[in-house]
Amino acid sequence: MISFTTTEISDVYIVDNFHSKDERGDFVKTYNAEKIQETGLNIFFKESYYSKSVKNVIRGMHFQSPPYDHEKLVYVTEGKIIDVVLDLRNGSASYGKYTVIQLDEFERSVLIPKGCAHGFLTLTDSATVVYMVSSVYNSKADNGILWNSFGFDWKVDKPILSERDRSFIQFTHFESPFL
Repeated sequence: MISFTTTEISDVYIVDNFHSKDERGDFVKTYNAEKIQETGLNIFFKESYYSKSVKNVIRGMHFQSPPYDHEKLVYVTEGKIIDVVLDLRNGSASYGKYTVIQLDEFERSVLIPKGCAHGFLTLTDSATVVYMVSSVYNSKADNGILWNSFGFDWKVDKPILSERDRSFIQFTHFESPFL
């Protein structure tokens, strides 16, 4: 049975996936529309994609601006990551705060609402991260916050980052489009 646990950020949920294992291997249920609706969220996912990263890669902190903003369901099919969600919603009691969730294969997912930036650090030699999103990707709405500008200690000496992720605006200079 899939179950949801609240976090310190409103509408960010840790999802405990259904996981069954026997002599054949593993079976995991990562998504159940009815269970998500029980949280009060009405989400319809429109795209799904994945990334494969090596150890010490940081991807983030990514979001899409309105009107192309989206909810995300994120889970790991191989490896282990530290997943970070930063609240960018004006008027939110947790604006500027972040939550950190360790995700490893099979066990958990994280459900992220619109108006939050998302990123992660790969802890194992390799990790495959799957993203389900509720809007179609729009390159003009693709944005981010500089990975080390909002107070989180990633605890990695030499992170591997893309030039794009290194170029994002610092959180202190960010003007949120999320109401």
